[in-house]
Amino acid sequence: MKKPLTPFLLYLTVIISAIFTLHLLALKFKELPLFHHKIVLSYSINTFLAVSTFLFLYLNRIKYKAELGFLYMAGSFLKVLFFGVLLYPSYHKDGNISRTEFFTFFIPYVTCLIIETYFLIKLLSSDELNK
Repeated sequence: MKKPLTPFLLYLTVIISAIFTLHLLALKFKELPLFHHKIVLSYSINTFLAVSTFLFLYLNRIKYKAELGFLYMAGSFLKVLFFGVLLYPSYHKDGNISRTEFFTFFIPYVTCLIIETYFLIKLLSSDELNK
């Protein structure tokens, strides 16, 4: 995989934008408030951390070749940490996390995780790392 950054950014941008649009349409269909539960913040944080994690992994792919999997898991932990600090307190204010609040975090988290995983697998199996 010669230059994975551009395809990664393109796929991530297109897919997360489509998922965000579908998420808003689902909320509208269910007649729920569209921009409650910090939905924009959740999608933004997950996207930013996915880009940051992949960029870090790509830039350090040679130096930390053996540790890339652990660094990837650290990036996932960082996303959960941001959830705990930025979103969880407002979601848990009433003592209960609703399904809508849960999916507001979980949908962009899983979407970004799948895209990151796919591109990391391509990066790890590239000829550049297997020399």
